[in-house]
Amino acid sequence: MPPTSQQPAPAPAPRPALPARPALPARILAYRRLHVCALAVFALDQVSKAWIERLMPLWTYGAPGHIEVIPGFFNLVHVGNTGAAWSILAGRGTLLSLLAAAALVAIFFLRRIIGLRRRVTQIAFGLLCGGIAGNLVDRLARGHVVDFFDFHFGDYTYPAFNIADSGICAGVAMYMVITLLTRETASKAGQGGAARENRSVEG
Repeated sequence: MPPTSQQPAPAPAPRPALPARPALPARILAYRRLHVCALAVFALDQVSKAWIERLMPLWTYGAPGHIEVIPGFFNLVHVGNTGAAWSILAGRGTLLSLLAAAALVAIFFLRRIIGLRRRVTQIAFGLLCGGIAGNLVDRLARGHVVDFFDFHFGDYTYPAFNIADSGICAGVAMYMVITLLTRETASKAGQGGAARENRSVEG
């Protein structure tokens, strides 16, 4: 019986090459608007707080120590807040610091989900991150957040705040508007596609 020749096993198909990961500088530059906005808010916040600390002692609130910018409406003061907005969780600085750090870490890991590649989203989160970082540094270095903007609306006194708080509020508000506009645009696009499909079926 003639010997049977064995056919060589077919070579495994080559795996498709994975796309090369961009270099680190390119990945950093992709979020440059976020970095610029965050650094600007952080720097303005820390410089303004240092200026207030030189200008007046802590717990300067009301006449005669405060600086009246617009009589009956806007003053510069110097108070410390160990809590969050409206002194919520006052005295829980460690917890608030951990929450702030966790928020920054979460933004980093969720950057693709929240669409941080978009320019306008980077600006919103740049304001937010700069504000979070500014108040976080306050809690770690001073044990309290320095607040100095004091507004009065008739008999109502708005809680004193700072540039970091302004950045946080502006960033959150901006991202909410972006989200609403994006959903509205997607909804209109879906309705338009459905209408075109119906017309093609009827035709």
